[in-house]
Amino acid sequence: MKNIRTVATAVVIALSFGSTALADGYTNCTKLDKSSWKPASEAEAKAKTAGYDVTRSKIEGSCYEVYGKKDGKLYELFYSPEDLSLKHTKER
Repeated sequence: MKNIRTVATAVVIALSFGSTALADGYTNCTKLDKSSWKPASEAEAKAKTAGYDVTRSKIEGSCYEVYGKKDGKLYELFYSPEDLSLKHTKER
């Protein structure tokens, strides 16, 4: 019984750390309500204008996370949905 409890505790701890490890970057871009956000397509367009070949985008926290390639390298670009300013860039 003690072994089962120990294993269960280890699993819970691993899952709690694992979920934070899955967040792959910058997450705080705005405090503005989502109903006031600019469209994600505008963040993608901004990345394309900056020379990135955009492959996809998603919402990460309160940011638009745009994935793109430039000069053979992969990048994650984090834009504020409030004003589409670039908040963070991460090379992958």
